[in-house]
This record gives sequence, structure tokens and C-alpha cells, in this order.
Amino acid sequence: MQYLATTIAQLKESSPAQFEFYQAVEEVLESLEPILEHSPKYQKQAIIERLVEPERQIFFRVPWLDDQGAIQVNKGYRIEFNSALGPYKGGLRFHHSVNASVIKFLGFEQIFKNALTGLPIGGGKGGSNFNPKGRSDAEIMRFCQSFMTELYRHIGPTTDVPAGDIGVGAREIGYLFGQYKRLTGRYEGVLTGKSLSWGGSLVRKEATGYGAVYFANYMLKAKGETLEGKRCLISGAGNVAIYAMEKLYQLGATPVTCSDSRGSIYHETGIDLELVKRLKEQSRESLSVYLETHADAKYIPVSDYPEDGHAVWRLPADAAFPCATQNELTEADAQSLLSNGCKLVAEGANMPSTKEAIDCFIDAKIAYGPGKAANAGGVATSQLEMAQNASMQTWTFEEVDERLKKIMESIFITASETADEFGEPDNLLLGANIAGFRRVADAMIEQGVV
Repeated sequence: MQYLATTIAQLKESSPAQFEFYQAVEEVLESLEPILEHSPKYQKQAIIERLVEPERQIFFRVPWLDDQGAIQVNKGYRIEFNSALGPYKGGLRFHHSVNASVIKFLGFEQIFKNALTGLPIGGGKGGSNFNPKGRSDAEIMRFCQSFMTELYRHIGPTTDVPAGDIGVGAREIGYLFGQYKRLTGRYEGVLTGKSLSWGGSLVRKEATGYGAVYFANYMLKAKGETLEGKRCLISGAGNVAIYAMEKLYQLGATPVTCSDSRGSIYHETGIDLELVKRLKEQSRESLSVYLETHADAKYIPVSDYPEDGHAVWRLPADAAFPCATQNELTEADAQSLLSNGCKLVAEGANMPSTKEAIDCFIDAKIAYGPGKAANAGGVATSQLEMAQNASMQTWTFEEVDERLKKIMESIFITASETADEFGEPDNLLLGANIAGFRRVADAMIEQGVV
């Protein structure tokens, strides 16, 4: 479609060398051709041109002192992408790979993910190229305080409500919130992912992983199956991966892999989840230590990974849950999964599969849950935390979990019905993209040229 090609070309001129951002935009726009042809109003209202440009981009310097008294300088970002449906909502990522392209791709994806939840939240994302690994608690505190000293000007409980992401857990959220409160004098729900003792929500830690598994189960249920008895491959060893594994065990499935930045574990009889929790949530150690307890497991260092992909995806299994980072699952990985009998892929991470890998899954007509649908449980539960903060209430674990389950079912039904409407009943990527787009675009039209 020439209109979309022209829009992408213009975007590449105005935002040069932002390749992850282009990938995210192209994947969504390709799915939108049917609705743009069906509903000319979206072209007339320049919705696409407005959607791909953030409402506000905030870049700032983050100076801080390390434990040796030396001054360090990092770059901070907050991309407030779209507020048509509500205050900006999206995580903060602290990782050495963070740059403007990564934050913009994440923020763009967040628009549609948040729209799919049906909740009143817009899309945004932020972070820094600061890497918390190897840093002391004192260094992380000083960095977070410096980061918030700039960010606080741009956020608020009805304006922009950041959450955690890679490198930003309860510790970092605590330091960020403390500095926000110190600067503003206000105790309010301006961040989500807070500790349970001062405004956090039960299930928030588990939500993204649980939600991805719930979504996978709904995909299988539509085919007359369940996760019970399925062998599952997981990448990652953070919150998403850990709680995806926990929910898989609860539903009778067996996760047999996990991974971190140094390598992967393959444990044929099933991953020892409590050990992984201790290694990653308490002692923050490498997964290679896993072998000290389980000599029958196999550790695959990154140096032994295939050149064209990830070791985890080269193993036989019924289902795959990429829960680590973007573009971790390549075309070669996808072909290996399919040849090894994989019938389901549910993305716990943001854009973890390359475009070529996604094409393989869709062509094979397996159950494929794209990240903006399958991993929306995290942001959905963040909004539930916002609701509890605003009403000064605390809900039980069971109540939040039940709401999460219903939200994931609603997302699946919405994506599935929209895919049916546009003649591709098995294509949940198309269904999720069009459904999320339509909700945001209609709101933008009703709010005028803004």
C-alpha cells in the first residue's frame, strides 16, 4: 500500500538509524492494510502519521557518583507516545542496550498493548543505558535519585505512570518513588510495581508471566486442548520467565529450559523453579550455578549458541515462551521449533521474534500469541494497582488474579474475533494490531486534531 510505504519512508527520514523502531512500526502497519482499505476515514484523518510520532520525547542527562567517588554520566529517556485512551503507561528499562530506537519501539508497542486491555491507559516507555548489574545498592540508589530528579517534572498519577521493566524491579521502584516523594511532597500512585507494604498490588510481580500462560491456554482451549502435559521452552530468568514457569507447573505443563545473558539451562525432567528464584531473585547469580544442585541438567554457554539464533529454541517441545528480550527468536530458530513439533508460541517479552520468524509461525498456522496481546498482563495489573491506589484499597491475590485472567481472555477473544472479521481466523497478530489500532484511532478522531 503506497500510503503506508510513504509514511514509513518519511519516518525513516525524520528518525534516522532507529532500526528497532522501524521494525515495530512496519510489523503493525503491514497488519493494518485491510482496515485502512475498509475505512478511508483513518487516512483522511492522518491517524497513521500521528500515531508514529510520539506526543512528547524527553531525553536527559543522568549524572551520579559511583562508590569510588567518580562521576558517571548516563542518558535518560521518557517517550510519551499516545494519551488518547488515558495517562501514559509503560515501564522503565535500565540496560546497556537502551537507546532512543529501543525506547521508541517499546513505547509504540505499548500503545496497542494497552488499548487491547480495554483499560483507560495510553502508551509510553522510558529508561536509561545504565546497567545495574555489578553495581552496589548505594550506586543504584544514587542513580535512581538522579534519574527521578529530572523525570519527576513529567509524570503524575493522571499524567504518566511509569512501571518497571528489564533492570527495574521493586528495589529500583522504591528508590525512584522515594525521590519523587521527596521532590514533590506527595504520596501518590505515580509508579507501579511498588512494594506491597506501601501501595503495591498483589499479582503485579507475577502478572506478565501468568498472563502469557493464560493467553496460551486460551489459544489451546479454542483448539480443544490445554497446557496439561505439554513440554515448554522458556527463555529468560527474570520475573516474566519465572512466573510463566510457575503458572505452567500449576496448569500441569513442564518447563524444561530457562536462560540468562551468559547461557541456558536444559533440564529434561523440569526446571527447579525454587532454585531459579533463589539464584535470580535473591543472590542474583549466574544460571551456571544451577549445575551445583542438578548435575543431570545441561548448561549451554552463550559461546556455544548457534550463530543464527538461540540454543533454547533448538530443543524439542510442544510450546515456546520467549520471555527475555527483543529479536531473540530468529527465522532459523522458528524453523527449528516447527520441525521439532512446537505447536504454540506465546510471547512474554516485547517483540522477541523477528519478522521472518513470525512469518514462519503464521504460515504454519500454529497458535501464535504476539507480545502485545500475550504479555499485556503486566500492564493490565499495573492499571489495577493504579485503581487500588486511587481508591485507597487493597485487593486480595485471588481477586487480582481473577481480574487478570478475565482481561487475558478478553484480549484473546477480541484479537480472535477481529482476525475472523478480516478473513484470517488464525492470525492473532493481525487481529491484535487491528483491534488495538481501531480503539486508539477512533478515540483520536473524536478528540480532534491534537
